[in-house]
Amino acid sequence: MKKINEIFHSLQGEGFHTGTAAVFVRFSGCNLSCPFCDTNHSSGKMMSDDDIVSEIVRIRHGATLIILTGGEPSLFVDDILLEKIHAIESGIVIAIETNGTHPLPEGIDFVTLSPKDQFVENVEVVLAKCSELKLVYPGSDPSRYCHIVCEHRFLQPCDSGSPQINRANMAATVAYIKEHPQWRMSLQTHKILNID
Repeated sequence: MKKINEIFHSLQGEGFHTGTAAVFVRFSGCNLSCPFCDTNHSSGKMMSDDDIVSEIVRIRHGATLIILTGGEPSLFVDDILLEKIHAIESGIVIAIETNGTHPLPEGIDFVTLSPKDQFVENVEVVLAKCSELKLVYPGSDPSRYCHIVCEHRFLQPCDSGSPQINRANMAATVAYIKEHPQWRMSLQTHKILNID
């Protein structure tokens, strides 16, 4: 049994898959406590792997991108769940959004590494390879992650909740990318467009 905060069908709002229809499986629980976390870890319900897969099938409307998020999904995802999700249909792509503090099982097709070690003390990122590296900026020093092998590098302006601070964060992100063009901008388009 796994504690699930919510399972929902929407569009991916950020990173490489922005604009893609997806089913999000949001796990409840994390080994970190980041100041900007948007998950209510006190809520959720216990679900079996079969319950999770049934809900994905019920709501996906043909979407082939399944995103495991949290919280920290690497604490809960295992080979059995991944096999059952892949068995839904040929062409299913399983993506995970992780802070990188735990090894990942085989069977994940796309790994988004969003390290939080600069926001929480005594944290070690153990992943050295991912599909996309996505940093909250400012707040993260991108040069600390040069050793990580990845296909895509994204900086995402930190959403502080304050329009004034957000404008400054956006300006800082743009300036950094202009000086370091190996990085690309990731915007939280689901917040900008108010997509559920």
